[in-house]
Amino acid sequence: MKVIIPLAGKGTRLRPHTHVVPKPMLKVAGRPVMSYVMDDVQKLGNVEQVVYITGHLKEKVEAYARKAYDIPSVFIEQEVQDGTAGAVAKARAHIDAPVLIIFVDTIFDADLSVIKDSTDDGIIWTKEVEDYQRFGVVVTDENGHMTRIVEKPNTPISKRANIGLYYIRNWKLLMEGIDHVLTTAPNKGEWYLTDAFQYMIDKGAKIKVVDVEGWYDAGQLETLLDTNRVMLEKGRARKPAQLGEGATIVEPVYIEDGCTIEHATVGPNVSLGAGSTVRHATVSHTVAGDKVTITNATLHHAFLGDQVVVDGVHGSMTVGDHSEIRGGK
Repeated sequence: MKVIIPLAGKGTRLRPHTHVVPKPMLKVAGRPVMSYVMDDVQKLGNVEQVVYITGHLKEKVEAYARKAYDIPSVFIEQEVQDGTAGAVAKARAHIDAPVLIIFVDTIFDADLSVIKDSTDDGIIWTKEVEDYQRFGVVVTDENGHMTRIVEKPNTPISKRANIGLYYIRNWKLLMEGIDHVLTTAPNKGEWYLTDAFQYMIDKGAKIKVVDVEGWYDAGQLETLLDTNRVMLEKGRARKPAQLGEGATIVEPVYIEDGCTIEHATVGPNVSLGAGSTVRHATVSHTVAGDKVTITNATLHHAFLGDQVVVDGVHGSMTVGDHSEIRGGK
């Protein structure tokens, strides 16, 4: 089996952080978002090759992936952001077996082992949501096979949201479908992979719909902070063996060893990177990078990059790497 991971996007909803860090490499609970997904990929054990479709900050993605994972990999740049079908089309020369396609700006609880026994043409994973109007939703027949995907429906035709995780056993028909999509007029400048799935179904393919237990978005500030909370609650929490004078920890938190916390309260739902310092401050519901300094402050629902200095400030904020925010004297 081959794995295709499209990650060429610029992550505009997470600026300024994504000016310098690729969106899938932003951290929640001390780990890059994409690492949660890649752990599941490695556990499959039958992956011949991972095809990364890169773009924005491609060098950083490639360096990280080569260092972190020992699966044979190839990196292909998507020079023009022309949609998800265009991204997967870039992998054409490497696809000669069933494929697992994963969009890695979310984290999911899914049993990927169902792939091994699947006899359908494909599998699409979904998550039932109440705010279905925000998503592309999957409509199924009585046997649990997909009949169509409807983007942002006005009526509750389905509440099973498309989460960006697909297994396609009939890879030849998938590529045929992508070729067909690329000959049609683009939708607002993009070609969508879901239209290729619709082509497959119209040709008689059976794509099974499987619900995941959990789906956690990390594509914008509010959801990333909430996903950080969930990952802490699901076992990623840790606190250092030693704390400074006057330090109070409100769990769950993820705090790297070597952080300095003095006369401060940290937590709940805080991730604090290596070499960071919190003094005379209260910090909650926050993700902070490495070598961050927070003093004389009260922060909540904040997202701080690496080497950020926050002093004398109270409230919520998002601050990019190497920035300083200081309150008035």
